[in-house]
Amino acid sequence: MIRPTERVALFIDGANLYSATKALDFDIDYKKLRAEFTSKGTLIRAFYYTALNEEADYSPLRPLIDWLDYNGYTMVTKPTKEFTDSQGRRRIKGNMDIEIAVDAMEMAEHIDHMVLFSGDGDFRSLVEAVQRKGVRVTVVSTIKSHPPMIADELRRQADSFVELLTLQDAIGRNASTRQQTPVDDDEDDDDDEYYDYEDDVDADYDPA
Repeated sequence: MIRPTERVALFIDGANLYSATKALDFDIDYKKLRAEFTSKGTLIRAFYYTALNEEADYSPLRPLIDWLDYNGYTMVTKPTKEFTDSQGRRRIKGNMDIEIAVDAMEMAEHIDHMVLFSGDGDFRSLVEAVQRKGVRVTVVSTIKSHPPMIADELRRQADSFVELLTLQDAIGRNASTRQQTPVDDDEDDDDDEYYDYEDDVDADYDPA
């Protein structure tokens, strides 16, 4: 997937990756993830994108974000936006597509290989634009979930597609460190457009 001489950047769509691993029933060990890609080539940057509810007294995402920030990840965050949908339900929106696209285009001149952790079909045009600059693109997502998390058009556009489930042994958290108490989900939490997945993140994240 990655040549030893390549300069590599990771672009992690936090909400999309969380939904994918949730569907596959395993958790990411971000220390192992960074080490895995560092061993493959020259890792230039590892970006992690997430939206935060800044009005909340406490966000379960905060321990994870703080840990990533201190352990080699470049954090890109923005405030969520709250609104009421057509059914009168309270929704929180936190789409990070623009931030990912801008950073990817800026980094394209400095890398040889882009690894995108997302299955969002909206990124097809971005992948094509980065490829025109001579950058190879690998997309990491899953076709093993029901329905598949990876959009067909994105998979076709990428130079390589990696099934997330095949990385479980390399980047998954040990069973003993996984969250023991299940948390109820909000409705429609698989919709990447709406950022209610933070309710399910382990509030005491420990990468060990």
